[in-house]
Order: sequence, then C-alpha cells, then structure tokens
Amino acid sequence: MSAPFDMTLYQDPVAIQRVLHTSKTIAVVGLSGNPLRASNFVGFYCIRHGYRVIPVNPRESAVFGEPSYTCLADVPEPIDIVSVFRAPDAVPAIAAEAVAVGAKTLWCQFGVISEEGTRIAEEGGLTVIVDRCLKQEHARFDGRMHWLGFNTYRVTSVRGGLQ
Repeated sequence: MSAPFDMTLYQDPVAIQRVLHTSKTIAVVGLSGNPLRASNFVGFYCIRHGYRVIPVNPRESAVFGEPSYTCLADVPEPIDIVSVFRAPDAVPAIAAEAVAVGAKTLWCQFGVISEEGTRIAEEGGLTVIVDRCLKQEHARFDGRMHWLGFNTYRVTSVRGGLQ
C-alpha cells in the first residue's frame, strides 16, 4: 500500500521562489477572457509584473491581445511555467503535454490537485507546485501583500481590531 498523497511536498517556499524568480513565460491552461474569472485576474497580474502570458484555451480566440492556443503543443515558444486552471481530472494529460513540450514547471492552482498529474510531471523532470495561487505566491515573496511592503502572511484586507 502506498503512502497518502502529501501536497506539502509540492508547496516548498524555496522551490516557489526559485520558479518565480527564474521564469519569464507562463502558459495559462484555461485562461478565460472573462475578467471575473480567477484565471483572468491571475493572468493580468502576471503581465503587470513582467511575465509573458500565453493563453491556452480552445474556447478563446485571444486573451489580453494574445492569440489563444488549443493545446500546449501549439505554443510556438519555450514555456517556463504551465499554470493550470482546469479540473483535476484534466491534469494528467496537461502534465504529459507539459513534459512533451519541455516546460520547466507545472503549477496547479488552488483546488487543482492530481496525484497522477503530479507524478507524470515530476517523473518528466518538471518542478511541480500544487494547490497554490501563482499570483498570491508572487505577491507574498515579492513583498506586495501589505500596503507598507512587508509580508503579513495573511491574505485579507481586514486587520485585527476593526469592527
């Protein structure tokens, strides 16, 4: 019998910082053109912070003025991070594609947890981050979580003592 899946192995702060500081290109699988969707908000944030964001969504023709690709294999340039905004059951196929195109990191957003997808990516040599928000992790490690510039480790606009 195998051990239960331990997500904390894929949430290492040092690995997250290394990925964020060495990456330039992010293919966002499931990027929506709808500004009310989390994928759109994260993609927009990443663009504002200097990353090149490539939409991968067969339902969109373009997002943020960039053409949207049907799959990772159609992306005509190297990919540093594959950020996944899809259901967990889609992750194994996405992980296999990420390995095939030579991506460096598979980043599964909050709630996108797939033991099989994690295994495929890890065995393919990718760094894997699971159940973490790329935007929040960037903000946390780039000192943008608090208006004074220090990291509170809290994601909220409500401060203690306010009624």
